Amino acid sequence: MGGPRGAGWVAAGLLLGAGACYCIYRLTRGRRRGDRELGIRSSKSAEDLTDGSYDDVLNAEQLQKLLYLLESAEDPVIIERALITLGNNAAFSVNQAIIRELGGIPIVANKINHSNQSIKEKALNALNNLSVNVENQIKIKVDSSFLSLYDSHVAKEILLRVLTLFQNIKNCLKIEGHLAAQPTFTEGSLFFLLHGEECAQKIRALVDHHDAEVKEKVVTIIPKI
Repeated sequence: MGGPRGAGWVAAGLLLGAGACYCIYRLTRGRRRGDRELGIRSSKSAEDLTDGSYDDVLNAEQLQKLLYLLESAEDPVIIERALITLGNNAAFSVNQAIIRELGGIPIVANKINHSNQSIKEKALNALNNLSVNVENQIKIKVDSSFLSLYDSHVAKEILLRVLTLFQNIKNCLKIEGHLAAQPTFTEGSLFFLLHGEECAQKIRALVDHHDAEVKEKVVTIIPKI
């Protein structure tokens, strides 16, 4: 194809090719930007669930996002808000099972060791709600250092929560009819730790605690030891 007509066809072909490349570039660029924006929105959506304005019970997908946020966050404010939201949702029996199946119990339990007192308190709140479910109790692992939370010098808010945790576990055993049978506890489980004599001694010692609310809580627990 020679002459002006052939040159025209070549030019047209080049123009179409350039236009197609540009369209592909724009499409790819837009997709990448959309992916980045989606990623940003997704990362923010987990935090949005903790801002106090979301009143609905979370579904499994939302709980998974929340657990990821709790596990990966370093900001104490975000951690605390995530624990509050998780604790509120753990009050529902269906979510107690979902959180366990998503592997959330160890994530919550790890926050008990946090240096921030408020985070420690919120983690115990969430764990208390989760511990109402017997299957969840088996999954809770906290080591012998956990018993130090039953010492008299520990802050009142923490003491009340660990005493509630002990009470929840004992109540579940009684409800299930296993208390008299003295069930076998897996070593390293919270069951095993709280059913031991060391824990019982620490709780009995709290009967002389200076705070009336702590003392009252202990009095209701001692008959179950």
